[in-house]
Amino acid sequence: MSDIETPPAVLAAFGIAALNEMQEAAKAAILENPEVFLLSPTGSGKTLAFLLPVLSLMQTEARGVQCLVVVPTRELALQIEQVWRKMATGYKVTCCYGGHDMPTEIRSLQEAPALLIGTPGRILDHIFRKSFTAKTISMLVLDEFDKSLQLGFQEEMTEILGNLPHLKKKVLVSATAGSQLPDFTRLTAPVTLDFIRSSRQVKGLSLRLVETGKDGKPEKLVQLLRFLGSDSALIFCNLRDTVALIGSTLTAAGIECAVFHGKMEQPDRERALIRFRNGSVSHLVATDLAARGLDIPDMKHVIHYELPMKPDEFTHRNGRTARMQSEGTAYILFSETDKLPGFIRENTQRLELPWQLPLPVTPDWTTLYISGGKKNKLSKMDIVGFLLQKGKLDKQDLGLIEVKDTASFVAVKRDQAAALLLRIADEKMKGKKYKIERASL
Repeated sequence: MSDIETPPAVLAAFGIAALNEMQEAAKAAILENPEVFLLSPTGSGKTLAFLLPVLSLMQTEARGVQCLVVVPTRELALQIEQVWRKMATGYKVTCCYGGHDMPTEIRSLQEAPALLIGTPGRILDHIFRKSFTAKTISMLVLDEFDKSLQLGFQEEMTEILGNLPHLKKKVLVSATAGSQLPDFTRLTAPVTLDFIRSSRQVKGLSLRLVETGKDGKPEKLVQLLRFLGSDSALIFCNLRDTVALIGSTLTAAGIECAVFHGKMEQPDRERALIRFRNGSVSHLVATDLAARGLDIPDMKHVIHYELPMKPDEFTHRNGRTARMQSEGTAYILFSETDKLPGFIRENTQRLELPWQLPLPVTPDWTTLYISGGKKNKLSKMDIVGFLLQKGKLDKQDLGLIEVKDTASFVAVKRDQAAALLLRIADEKMKGKKYKIERASL
């Protein structure tokens, strides 16, 4: 079965000419073996690597859920759902996670999807509610399973597997070297694909040490962002409170940014990622929740405001840059009193920053919120038509559009936003009046 070709339309949808080495190996292994353990770095294309063989194994006439994908975070669940929809498979997908409207999920599960994606607690909740039957599931993917275990989901995952009596295929996926296979998976002889090199250094990644000196980290971070100019950057902190503090510090310094951590409400987290993804903000301050499993663009710069305790988390953070064939730089802020961990080489180059630099340029884009989405039968084309006709925008004034279940978000040129909002204040879209305003936290 390994000679099944990848549909050209799928490759075109993702803008690639062919699968990479890992994706080809994963596709062949998953098609041919009942148990597969895939290790591959963040940003290497793991989602497509396991979804392609899952698609090949789908049965057109089958009823019920055929494949269950269990993930540690809401963001990863949504990202996998987006990849599946982009593949245009023709098979229904449903995404379930904590914080999402339960009645909406139950209604979606009444007509069972072929692919069900969700976080452990919510999937188990639906199993107990009998929202769907687990007896039809023949394929299971545990993506970033090590992260699920770190977050304390072992009992839920054990219970889930105990309710899947007819599994024919198990795929475990991780971006962490040395991950141990949990006993509850009851794997007997898994085929292991290890694409995580023994070296911790990512090819194409440069490391730079930035000494804070007597001025302190917040001031040095502002200086570093001035140095990076208009380039986007992902800034990692260890604690939620630090994320909030740095977000406020940057805003006060005149640098627009978004913040992202696990204590935020799900809509606020989604809104922060959307604004970062569409270029409305160039800087995202986040905890390690953003180190993997998020649908955000590749970028040139990762900044470690604080270093993580473990080398694997350092690797995951850095995986947000220098992905695939690209290059990037990770900056480490430290003071003379800090002791650098063993996973930072002693000969790492130091970066001396000039002082007299302007603030980063405000992004050309801003994000508009629309109080309607898929559940209101709104599509991207509806929104485009409305903003071009009623809003009198030119096509080049429109950026990324994302349509969610009950809301939509549109990137528009910042210098057009105020006049646009005035023009459409009393207009209707598809015969209905929606609230449309600037999206911010």
